[in-house]
Amino acid sequence: MKPTYQICNRCVMDTSDIDIQFDEKGNCNHCNNFFKKISAQLYNESKAEENRKTLENQINIIKGNGKNNKFDCVIGVSGGVDSSYVAYLAKKYGLKPLLVHLDNGWNSTISTENIQFLADKLEFEYISYTLDREEFKDLQLSFLKASVPEMETPTDIAIPAVLHKIAAQYNIKYIISGGNFATEGILPKTWHYDAKDLKYLKSIHKKYGTKKLKKFPKFGWKEELYYKIAKKIKMFYILNLVPFDKEEAMKILETELGWKYYGGKHYESIYTGFVQSYIMPEKFNMDYRRATLSTQICHGQTTREVALKELQSKPYNDETIERQKVAVCEKLNISIADFEKFMREPPKIYRDYPNNEKFLQFIYKGYLKLTGKTNYKEDL
Repeated sequence: MKPTYQICNRCVMDTSDIDIQFDEKGNCNHCNNFFKKISAQLYNESKAEENRKTLENQINIIKGNGKNNKFDCVIGVSGGVDSSYVAYLAKKYGLKPLLVHLDNGWNSTISTENIQFLADKLEFEYISYTLDREEFKDLQLSFLKASVPEMETPTDIAIPAVLHKIAAQYNIKYIISGGNFATEGILPKTWHYDAKDLKYLKSIHKKYGTKKLKKFPKFGWKEELYYKIAKKIKMFYILNLVPFDKEEAMKILETELGWKYYGGKHYESIYTGFVQSYIMPEKFNMDYRRATLSTQICHGQTTREVALKELQSKPYNDETIERQKVAVCEKLNISIADFEKFMREPPKIYRDYPNNEKFLQFIYKGYLKLTGKTNYKEDL
């Protein structure tokens, strides 16, 4: 029997998240969790001075730690808003970052140009780390065949692996991330499971892959703890300490750096844009805009009425998506018929494959208890 449809009374998350829960007021667990835990870690005017002092202190620590190095931090750049604005702030605060881009073969032309603009205008050195094309394509096809929504897990696991590898190589102790609660505070686990679960990745690749992963950069809990504890490399989420409004950030980037908008959240990658705008809503009934808009509602950056109106339209353009479908299939070396067959396969989630969810929860809780931190991402 199909569950009764319900949408949150406060945000726009609904029963397209199979794990969603509603309280007696009709508010969902996502926005309740946002106000209970996440909102306290967001920038707001009431604690502007506190945030300013924390930011100033952290910038001074990064500068002091890297004073004898050519670089004092690593910034991963994609050409998107968040990472580009982080690079802009690094220049503003006098940091010496090494910009690192993970090239997985799916860069849009605009994103590639944006990265070059950043490096040139901000006068930062820039490294592009290119993944082995055949291994990476085999991993992508494995996740496509697995019929799970985490089709970008291969990229999501390679990014931190490469950033930490390069930071260690250059003896850099800080990675400044564009991750932030202002735009990414809400995201159901069944829409995007933990990318650092190597057991999950390996189980899918073992079942559907055809090549050995000899060069692909991996980043599981062992690697993360090694870099955190042995190499003392820390993540710094700078956007949580500044007033970060995406529209304002884009205006600044466009005006001062010649940066260009690429059309949507994560659309700096052709594949990511295609997955989130077309595959996820059409195959899995997961409209990524719901999570983004719900975060913005809770953060006061939009209203529920505006969000509901936006959700009335498709997340993609029919004509454009057909061209993208052809391009994606060509790049993956599959036929349109193969792709359509995949779209008809029953949707699955991470729980349908071997994974390390319970063990990772144990590891993360242990780390928090030992360090006294409140969030596993928290490195301040």
